[in-house]
Amino acid sequence: MHNIQLAATQIVQQVLVDGRNLNQVLDESLRRKSVWTPAQRAALQDLSYGTLRFYGQLNAILELLLHKHMTDQRITYLLLVALYQLEYSKAAQHAVVDHAVRSADILNPKIRGLVNAILRNFLRNEAELLAQAALKDEGRYSHPQWWIDELRAQHGEQAAAILATGNGHPPMTLRVNHRLSSTNDYLTQLQEEGIPARVIAPDALQLEKPVPVDRLPGFFDGLVSVQDAGAQYAARLLNAKTGMRVLDACAAPGGKTAHILEIADVEMLALDKDEKRLQRVNENLQRLTLNATLLTGDAATPLAWWDGRVFERILADVPCSATGVVRRHPDIKWLRRKKDIAPFAAQQLDILTALWPLLAQEGLLLYATCSVFKQENQGVIDKFLAQNPSAKQQTIDLPGGALLPNDEHDGFYYALLQKTA
Repeated sequence: MHNIQLAATQIVQQVLVDGRNLNQVLDESLRRKSVWTPAQRAALQDLSYGTLRFYGQLNAILELLLHKHMTDQRITYLLLVALYQLEYSKAAQHAVVDHAVRSADILNPKIRGLVNAILRNFLRNEAELLAQAALKDEGRYSHPQWWIDELRAQHGEQAAAILATGNGHPPMTLRVNHRLSSTNDYLTQLQEEGIPARVIAPDALQLEKPVPVDRLPGFFDGLVSVQDAGAQYAARLLNAKTGMRVLDACAAPGGKTAHILEIADVEMLALDKDEKRLQRVNENLQRLTLNATLLTGDAATPLAWWDGRVFERILADVPCSATGVVRRHPDIKWLRRKKDIAPFAAQQLDILTALWPLLAQEGLLLYATCSVFKQENQGVIDKFLAQNPSAKQQTIDLPGGALLPNDEHDGFYYALLQKTA
């Protein structure tokens, strides 16, 4: 257990101190632990994700427990991991404390006694410490203060629910390939395999509990894909018809590309500026036996790759702050800064402006983000519309174009634009 604690401590520190991506650091750590069992690997993931998910609360508690600043940062992050275990895991409390003391003995033997005292103090005064931590917004909501302030200003009474959802565990949702099966038929197959699920959208089934993909009937034969229900709105809103020429301008990892192809026989160009991520698009299409032209290129500079033929449909799923998917990527909460939002919005407007000449007359462009901040959403669209009189925003069946994160889907924003005369 203490080896897992130590590994999680190193991962959390690299994310919070060095600003590294959680998935990348975790993958690197797991590659060095090829002899670990699946249970050990899952435990490391849980400790890493969980500590970052509740970092705001855990850090507030630790500040109450410490009488002075901890000079050894490694011990700080070890204590955060241990506090997460004590508050949120099913591990025996005495075992967590014992392992933390042994881990401290490896990192800094002089502080092992302090680690023991801090964790036991937490256990003695848990309720009071939790209540005190919740008096501050970051301790209550486990999000940065600027983020909390932005949500309150933009979403009012809905802010608390958005924050709570951001601290939850994401659902596992499947997209049924309607070329090969129907939603109800695949639901029956899941039931026969003892995998409880329910229909939440025309192509979407939400599992009661996540399962490995190799347990999903026909997964490797292309019957289903794993895709959030919110992301599945894109293909339906774009409404591509058979025979149309379609561009997915920021395609990786390919879920939306594949969904469009599952719905209609279109001439698809899947574009992404990251060649390695484009390989994932290819892998997904091969599994689903779908065809598209894959091209490495930057959506913001189409003159470098465009052949001059217009598209009847364009999907612009632009880079964004990813503030709508933090329950899947809890490191985003602590890596993102308020000052990052304006550059994202500027980049999004640049991409939208660059892609507009590629759209055919009367064609549709679907702008999409996984952000909950209006600066990246309707704010970008309003600026674009003011600069482009040939663009008209179409009404879609989403209030304000927004899907706020909840139990069924992540947070997304969609705007459908039509090119008029």
